[in-house]
Amino acid sequence: MRVLATVVALACVAAGAAAQTPPATAPQAAPQAAPPDVSAPPPDAARTASGLASRMITPGTGQDKPAPTDVVTVHYTAWTPDGKMFDSSRTRGTPSMFPLNRSLVGWRECVQLMTVGETRRCWLPQNLAYQGQAGRPRGMVVFDIELLDTRLAPSSAPPDVAAPPEDAKRTASGLAYKVLKPGTGTRKPAAWDRVTVHYTGWTTDGKMFDSSVARGMPATLGLDAVIRGWTEGMQLMVEGERTRFWIPQTLAYMGEPGSPRGMLVFEIDLIKIE
Repeated sequence: MRVLATVVALACVAAGAAAQTPPATAPQAAPQAAPPDVSAPPPDAARTASGLASRMITPGTGQDKPAPTDVVTVHYTAWTPDGKMFDSSRTRGTPSMFPLNRSLVGWRECVQLMTVGETRRCWLPQNLAYQGQAGRPRGMVVFDIELLDTRLAPSSAPPDVAAPPEDAKRTASGLAYKVLKPGTGTRKPAAWDRVTVHYTGWTTDGKMFDSSVARGMPATLGLDAVIRGWTEGMQLMVEGERTRFWIPQTLAYMGEPGSPRGMLVFEIDLIKIE
């Protein structure tokens, strides 16, 4: 029987654990020029009691700020005060996603000052950064962070997890869905395509049973090798879209022993059609 491979994503656990905080070193495509004020916070930088200094580079487009336990999606670049870039999601070409409470102390504090869409430069003193760890940059480090998205931790089930809301759309098969975030693309995957996604799955009593978001590592899988509700639902999406699906048991695990029973709720981000 075709089932969503909870175990497929489990193969990413080790890699996901390493992705929870910005790494100190990583393969880079090309260094980015350091900002002129990388050596020290300028006079107009805001300062907090902890010693964090920050300055808004670009204002955000939203109102909400991340909570300490939220999962954030960011682009970032990091330098030492001498202008050496030591890490950048931008040169890798892929944003990073991780639970905020597993990031550097200075990151956590700085990102909580931001709204979605904002870019902020953050000067983290050593005690808020890598704290002198071997193999990590020592002393103050500087991050330019763009907050792309923030969401509740996947362990917190949506309020409508028990049943599809009235404004959910329904298909002839019994699948219900609601678009939470419009996509940026126009192409929709075919039933045989491979896709890269972030997802979380809950039972109707609010129990999370699988989540790539919690691991901080997206999953890549074939739509011909997942449960029927996924195969059908993913073909309704475009890249960049986030949709919540209510999948009846007949389109999910069919009562298979060892798998979640009854209707399941999945929140899926379609990152890329391979």
